[in-house]
Amino acid sequence: MSYTKSSISTTSVITDFKEITKMGLSLSVVFSSIAGYFLGAETISFTSLALLAFGGYFMVGASNAYNQIIERDLDALMERTKNRPIPAGRMSVNTAFVIATTFTILGLITLYIINPKTAMYGAISIFLYTSVYTPLKTKTSLAVFVGALPGAIPFMLGWVAARNSFGIEAGTLFAIQFFWQFPHFWAIGWFLHEDYKKGGFHMLPTGKPDKGTAVQIIMYSVWTIIVSVIPVLGFTGDLKLSIVGAILVFVLGLVMLTYALKLFKKRSIKAAKQLMLSSVFYITLLQIIYVADKFLR
Repeated sequence: MSYTKSSISTTSVITDFKEITKMGLSLSVVFSSIAGYFLGAETISFTSLALLAFGGYFMVGASNAYNQIIERDLDALMERTKNRPIPAGRMSVNTAFVIATTFTILGLITLYIINPKTAMYGAISIFLYTSVYTPLKTKTSLAVFVGALPGAIPFMLGWVAARNSFGIEAGTLFAIQFFWQFPHFWAIGWFLHEDYKKGGFHMLPTGKPDKGTAVQIIMYSVWTIIVSVIPVLGFTGDLKLSIVGAILVFVLGLVMLTYALKLFKKRSIKAAKQLMLSSVFYITLLQIIYVADKFLR
């Protein structure tokens, strides 16, 4: 099979577009938003679902593109990022800026059509991620706390899109994803510690992959489990969770906690990668369980 120069060029453009918007991450955010929508919706509107999916992708894609523009010189220093479109020279800063700005405008308009509150939280997410979290990463490990704020919005955003309101239900969804991010991103910061050092990023709470960081990962894993099962107690308004659903979520949490304890014991890159993967499975399956529990209850 032979390839023409045109087809190679087209493939490269598509690949770079996927990288500048971090398609995989963006789609996972869309998944969270849709899960939140199903939890909040009293009747399903497929128009709202479509708008939420596209609007969510636009907003996350814009944040990622702005991030790569700001960090282009630092990205060039790290193995995992040096081949990104901008530092590799395949995409100009102006092109990336046009993509980011276009996505921001399209995202705000799309989410505003659902309701103004959804657009507002989407705008807050972009602002915090690009204007606060991104510049803080080279200054303090507290950047992870700041980054957890926009990172926790998607699950909540779906509920706001469905109900046009922010209450204890949306706040609980926000809290679940907020606490979950610490074991997840600290695990990533652990096994990429040496690479992050090249870019001058402070991603671990103690500044290094040590016992102190492992202890904090365990603590936040426990908090994640507690917050995740709270709806079974009936204190979270219309956001409910059956006993069966709570048991399933609790068991998932114990699996993630087991890997956090393993990281404390082993303090190895392999253990950190295992924790990261278990955290991804945790948040994905939790959202599926929550939605399934609502419709099967």
